[in-house]
Amino acid sequence: MMRTLAPAVLLALAAAPAFAADVTVLTAHRIHTMDAVRPQVEAMAFDAEGKVLALGDARTLLANHPGATRLDVGNATVVPGLIDAHGHMSGLGWGMLTADLVGTTSKAEILARLRDKARTLKPGEWLIGRGWDQNDWPEQAFPTAADLDAAFPDRPVWLSRIDGHAGWANSAAMRAVARDLSGSWQPDGGSIRRDAAGKPTGIFVDNAMALVESARPPMDEATAEQALVLGMREAVAHGLTGVHDAGIPLEELQRYQRLADRGQVPLRIYAMADGNSAALESLCAHGLYRHPSGRLQMRAVKLYADGALGSRGAALLSDYSDDHGNRGLLVMSPEELAVAADKAHRCGVQVATHAIGDRGNRIALDTYAKALGADVAGDHRWRIEHAQILAPEDLPRLAAMHVIASMQPTHATSDMPWAEQRVGARRIVGAYAWRQLRDAGTHLALGSDFPVESVDPRLGLYAAVTRSDARGLPVGGWYPDEKLTAYEALRGFTLEAAYAGFAENEVGSLAPGKRADFVVLAEDPLAVPEAALRTLTVRATYVDGKPVFEAPAR
Repeated sequence: MMRTLAPAVLLALAAAPAFAADVTVLTAHRIHTMDAVRPQVEAMAFDAEGKVLALGDARTLLANHPGATRLDVGNATVVPGLIDAHGHMSGLGWGMLTADLVGTTSKAEILARLRDKARTLKPGEWLIGRGWDQNDWPEQAFPTAADLDAAFPDRPVWLSRIDGHAGWANSAAMRAVARDLSGSWQPDGGSIRRDAAGKPTGIFVDNAMALVESARPPMDEATAEQALVLGMREAVAHGLTGVHDAGIPLEELQRYQRLADRGQVPLRIYAMADGNSAALESLCAHGLYRHPSGRLQMRAVKLYADGALGSRGAALLSDYSDDHGNRGLLVMSPEELAVAADKAHRCGVQVATHAIGDRGNRIALDTYAKALGADVAGDHRWRIEHAQILAPEDLPRLAAMHVIASMQPTHATSDMPWAEQRVGARRIVGAYAWRQLRDAGTHLALGSDFPVESVDPRLGLYAAVTRSDARGLPVGGWYPDEKLTAYEALRGFTLEAAYAGFAENEVGSLAPGKRADFVVLAEDPLAVPEAALRTLTVRATYVDGKPVFEAPAR
């Protein structure tokens, strides 16, 4: 049963026709509704509360609603609001407040950016950054603390890898850690990289990152709230009307709630509890959460099976092809996953598990099968987040178990220069297997995993359709049999993402009775050449029939 933490002022569907002055009739060159009953129209009427009243041709709707406000977007195309099924809002905003290392191609470039950022800091203040990727450097090897120490001998430096599954510390940051880091010990679900003498090199993978994170001064409340505000502002500017925030603590939910109480949540946030922690306990104790505004809810929990492929932390069934003896990491043990999944099932909470390697995915599926029992055939909508590398025999299991594949198209195009080196030619055929999964009947919810990738859903549409980089390489796409059509990609960012959040009766398509969440695009994403998907022009983003972003007039 859903609950609210504020007075119930739930958005309701009006029983009587709206007064003409309270109705807006939107007219456009084309409206793609993603509704099978009426997939394409030229006009839509919605009321002041943001409920869609009718769709059809402009003449009929204008005649049926005399005196209605006219919103004519001219030659533009309207699509349902885009929903990112896997992102990290605080991380997106926090990245705007720290050193941005995304796109750097060498350690020298990173040091230059860090020096610029350090000039804005107080003496002794930690220098925080994110976005480095050793796979983009000439040497393609993990860096060390020594690479940072010459420039920053006294100021602690802590830099998160692009995927958030590894961190790079200088010696000053490691000195701040309470525990002695030398020796051969390793934390559960993590790895401290050490030299031959047992001295830490400065690289901390997965759960080992917590050692340095705990030594870092915590973010103050004002900055934490600012990060959310900045992230949400960036999301709506790119056409997103919804985001599934994949794994937040209870205090972050409360932060969102305060913003929602003040009317400062411009899009729909589907939040997931951060593992078997206080947020999940709250859901079990008090019920599934929904804010009266309809803009915020939590009814899912995010668990972790393994790490990431780029840092060789994804759990594989056999050795990494480019690192013999290494099969990755289990961030949560199978026993811990089972305990959390069983608890979620008892509490009616949806489970979404991060699983990237073929072993990680198998463990997640096995855990689900056991926890759900006879309910595996029901409408549980449990999810696997990423589902990047699947053994061939596990590919059909998702559809058979009614498990949603929550996948990120830009991961494939970012990883393709080195992914096959990690897993080899045999396993790569089950990697980023969108077409195989969809054709097997799996629900495919699409997202970006921002800030690991760009928040821009246009890049996801392009990657899904082409499996090529920004230059159109490789020509024809990387393992092109796994491409999606433009319609399938758009559906993944609309109706399928809504389904993954139990919201397909409210958003994801434009139909009478649903919310007027939509995006105005200068171009038609289902008619332009594939290459043009990257540069679609977002003119405006509407949530509940109100603009939450409007592009400046040219």
